[in-house]
Formats: sequence, structure tokens, C-alpha cells
Amino acid sequence: MKLTEIDTPAVLIDTDRVEANLWKFQAYADSHALTVRPHIKTHKLPRFAKRAMELGAIGITCQKLGEAEVMADAGLTDIFVPYNIIGKAKLERLAKLNERITISVTADNETAVRGYAETFAGRDKPLTVLVECDTGMGRCGVQSPEEAVILARLIKSSKGLTFAGFMTYPKTGSVEATEAFLAETEKLAIEAGLDPYIISNGGSPDMWRAHEVKSATEHRPGTYIYMDRFQVAKGAGTWNDCALTVLATVVSRPTEDRAIIDAGSKSLTSDTLGLDGFGRVVEYPDAVITSLSEEHGNIDLSACKDKPKVGDRIRIIPNHACVVSNLFDNVILISGNEVEEIAPVAARGRVD
Repeated sequence: MKLTEIDTPAVLIDTDRVEANLWKFQAYADSHALTVRPHIKTHKLPRFAKRAMELGAIGITCQKLGEAEVMADAGLTDIFVPYNIIGKAKLERLAKLNERITISVTADNETAVRGYAETFAGRDKPLTVLVECDTGMGRCGVQSPEEAVILARLIKSSKGLTFAGFMTYPKTGSVEATEAFLAETEKLAIEAGLDPYIISNGGSPDMWRAHEVKSATEHRPGTYIYMDRFQVAKGAGTWNDCALTVLATVVSRPTEDRAIIDAGSKSLTSDTLGLDGFGRVVEYPDAVITSLSEEHGNIDLSACKDKPKVGDRIRIIPNHACVVSNLFDNVILISGNEVEEIAPVAARGRVD
């Protein structure tokens, strides 16, 4: 199949750029004695998780149990799920996964720890648990090193659980604050007789500064495999590193300065992440995708010298690649302009 035969909207994945992105960060991490545990939520494809492992990653990260189940079924055997697993049904699924593979999770509250302990006490294989720390993101996580150590002690004293260490998903641009929090947490934990043998940091925007978080033993990049408009804006990569684009067709030109494409919020995501517009049009970089409805994208062409016609096809680098992966059943793997394969997004929709 030729690229011109692909119907739109469609997600194109440049496998040459994927390979280069994986290699580049793995080499960087190796040079700084950091282990890599990439996050699969960006691509949701077992093939890319396995390729990262072949290049040197020690395991993978999944955000939800559903993703982990898909990856385990595909043969991935070392998975970190940095999430509070709450509720009997999910805990039973977690227990089944723990019997099959090496899996670890996080907790940032006593309720989560008690649930783990009640589920795993008396089982042959304990559950490995890390304490999640909020180092500035303002999402999940204990709020201080002291709280982290209190929760770590509870994990260590709970039957059926093994305390492994600490993790964070940091706020972009907060490298120094992240290191200060983790260093103090590690210090207090050791003084308390604990052994935090894993200190897990994450994120792609600051990944080239990961070595400055000296307390961390591993890094969990996600979007790095594809890159996107936000990562380029933050300096993590260039336009030439962006492996994922959305292929769309111009279906209307209502005015001289406006185009409508067949890709809306169900194809590009409505995430702006603080950026102007909803993606970068590769062929018309001065164009601005000003608004999205479900199946229409509205493009302002007023700054463009050349403008697309009805029927023209364009590629768009989305603001946030991770969301786009979860919007399509299949992605088109390409090398140059040649189609290599139409690949099912195996963990699409597994947000449970």
C-alpha cells in the first residue's frame, strides 16, 4: 500500500524517527548511569515496548492495569504501574498480574496501602510498592519527605508488601526542586532504617536534565518516543524528531483565509498545553489550527503565502501525541513515504 492510498484522518508513525528517539535517550541514560523504564501510554504498542527493552530499558511503565494486562499478554514481564490501585475488583486483577510477572505499584495514602495489604497478606508472592511523592506537579503524591517516610514505614510493616522506594512525576522545569525533595526523602528514609533501592523520576520535557536529579536511579520518559508540539516547545526535541503526525484532508475552503479539515477533537485532541492552536501543520507552518469541533478542524491561513486547496492532504504534529494514540484503532507505520504496516493500537481504550 502507498501512503497516497491511506484514507484520512489517520495517524502516521515514522519508524525511523521512533528508532532514533529510543536510541538517543537510551545512550544518554547509559552515559549517566541511569536506568530507563519507558512509559507505554504514549504509543500503547507492544512492539515499541519490546524494542525499548532490546535497546537497554530495564522494564516498562503502564499508567493503568488495563495497559499492563495488554503488555503482559504480549510478553512484557517487568511492569511498573505508578497509580493508587483502589477497589476490590482492581486489586484482584493486580493480584493475578503479580502472579504472572514482576509488577510494582505506588501509594500516596494509607487507604491504598491497607487495600494492598489486605489483598496480598498470606499470598506466596508479596507486592512491591513505592511511595509517590508530589514534587511540584500538584497531582497525586505525599506532600513532604516526612509524610513519604511515614507511609514507607507503613508499607514495610504491612504483611504481603515489600517497600521498594519512592517515585515522582515532576512539574516541567522543576529539576532542582525535584532533586531537593527526593534527596531529603532518601536521607530521612535511610535514617529510619529503610532501604529505598528505587527512586524513580519521570517525564520527557526535562529528560535531558534527568542526570541532575542525582537521587534518581531510573527515569520514565513517555512522549520521547514520538515527540510532539509541546515537547518541541519545551526544547526536548525538534520538528525532525516528531514521529507521529495526523494525516488529514482539506474538505472545505469557506473563505480565502480559512480551511476546514476532516480531523477534529476526535483525531487531534483538544489539549492545548498552553500553546496557541491545536497542532502544527507541517506543510504550512504559518497556519494556525484555531478551533476544533468533533470532526472538523478550522485552520486560519491568513499568514500563509501558499494555501492548500480542497482535496489536498496535510500532516499535523499534534500538541499532545499521547492522547492521539488513544483515539485511533490503528496507526500507519511508515518509513519515508512507504507504508510498512497498519498496526492495531493494542492497549487503546484500556484506561481501566
